[in-house]
Amino acid sequence: MEHSRLPRRRRRTARLCTLLAAGLALAGLPALGAASARAADDTNLAKNPGFESGLAGWTCSGGSGAVVGSPVHAGSGALKAVPAGADNARCAQTVAVRPGATYTLSAWVQGSYVYLGADGTGTTDVSTWTPSAGSWQQLTTTFTTGPGTTSVTVYTHGWYGQPAYFADDITLTGPGGGDPGEPVPGAPTGLRAGAVTASSVALSWDAVPGATGYNVYRDGAKVTSSDGTSATVNGLAASTSYRFQVTATNAAGESARSAEVTATTGPGGGDPGPGPGGPVPKHAVTGYWQNFDNGATVQKISDVQSQYDIIAVAFADATTMPGAVDFHLDPALHYTEEQFKADIAAKQAAGKSVIVSIGGERGTVTVNDAASAARFADSVYALMQKYGFNGVDIDLENGLNPTYMTQALRTLSAKAGSKLVITMAPQTIDMQSTSAGYFRTALDIKDILTVVNMQYYNSGSMNGCDGKVYAQGSVDFLTALACIQLEGGLDPSQVGLGLPASPRAAGSGYVSPSVVNSALDCLAKGTGCGSFKPPKTYPGIRGAMTWSTNWDTANGSPWSAAVGPHVHGLP
Repeated sequence: MEHSRLPRRRRRTARLCTLLAAGLALAGLPALGAASARAADDTNLAKNPGFESGLAGWTCSGGSGAVVGSPVHAGSGALKAVPAGADNARCAQTVAVRPGATYTLSAWVQGSYVYLGADGTGTTDVSTWTPSAGSWQQLTTTFTTGPGTTSVTVYTHGWYGQPAYFADDITLTGPGGGDPGEPVPGAPTGLRAGAVTASSVALSWDAVPGATGYNVYRDGAKVTSSDGTSATVNGLAASTSYRFQVTATNAAGESARSAEVTATTGPGGGDPGPGPGGPVPKHAVTGYWQNFDNGATVQKISDVQSQYDIIAVAFADATTMPGAVDFHLDPALHYTEEQFKADIAAKQAAGKSVIVSIGGERGTVTVNDAASAARFADSVYALMQKYGFNGVDIDLENGLNPTYMTQALRTLSAKAGSKLVITMAPQTIDMQSTSAGYFRTALDIKDILTVVNMQYYNSGSMNGCDGKVYAQGSVDFLTALACIQLEGGLDPSQVGLGLPASPRAAGSGYVSPSVVNSALDCLAKGTGCGSFKPPKTYPGIRGAMTWSTNWDTANGSPWSAAVGPHVHGLP
């Protein structure tokens, strides 16, 4: 979803072009001489960047990488990596960096679906990609390290089931850090338990000098990792005592474990919270309401079709303070604040939830540290108090930091109480792996999360949970990708299918309402499937989402008229 005044189709097309342009950097590159002159001023922190020393310094998943003499961008060697059905041929190297510094990462690549990125930045991990490079093409991205970050992992990878890709002359420029062989950090101190629920315990500890990450252990077994000095352990039994420890990590290894702390979860039962039985129906339909006029039908909240159970007001805007958001009605709507609040209250009286959505394509809300996390929670709660919103939708399409977004949402939950509605609208690439920032955040807040409505549109082909690649626009694309979330740890009640309401609402990925209904039936009942058959049925699947109620209206409301009753009729 994007916050723009351009017509929807043009904005969606522009978004695709923007994504592709991040990887298609050939146009407008400086001449080789200029690049060489710049390189003379910056030290390349990557070791063996041109693969002239074989794979020294690099590790490739599943033995997928090898060095070849042709094709090469420069020098005598280049990386060739071959993806497999369940392996994306990731080749990575850990590089020492300085905290709070800015770095530029680039590489020359060749092949289809080639990615370049950096993990463990301590802020927002970054990546860029190209869908097709028939000749050598340069990918470039930048990032800033967190206040405690002393090493990052840079990587390339291809895509599942795609042909081999090539990479050469990988550079990471910026202030050099220490030797990755630096001492292993000391054991963390000050481990303490914070808020507990019937199924989770929040933990925090003191920072360890030289640490780039932390591992959390429950009763002797590792259960989660964190880039910061806090984490929440979920999936616990009610009224049960657990022992926790934490270790510090960096490029050199893992520390000894901290002293133990014991915490007991709360009792079960009572308030069911935002899941089934809470403020949202067991099977629900979500629709985004546009706070702008982009050619779709302009609506007031009172105009939103009755089939929508969750109305996401799009969008809140970033302020000049990192993490903080604010909301103002677009004057073009000719909608008074008093009427807006009254219409929200009327929808709630009719059993609907109205939430504020954060982000969109142009959203620049950044939550990368404890201070911005606190500002995010405080400002969202202030909007809830002012307008009566039931909760928040996270639609940050430029990445998020799972550690601090989790912290922000837990702080908001503590302020708003158990009836808080939290929804998320990640892109398909954000939910391909449980290690991705969005997926990690969803799992870390599983006990307070309402639903993840992934956007099954404006997407290239993606990997399904069976390791096969599926193209958008089919029942299989919806079911095979939903299966990743369903089998990756989310409860069925926390999974929804996000689709455009009309062909004009998105650049690609529109399917008829009947396809949405068939996918829901396949997941809930095992009927209506395509070639992909889920490993089991998920009768508790939450439902579906659309962009937007305005585009649905502009098209005559066939989406809500068909999908709404179908969702509400699921078992």
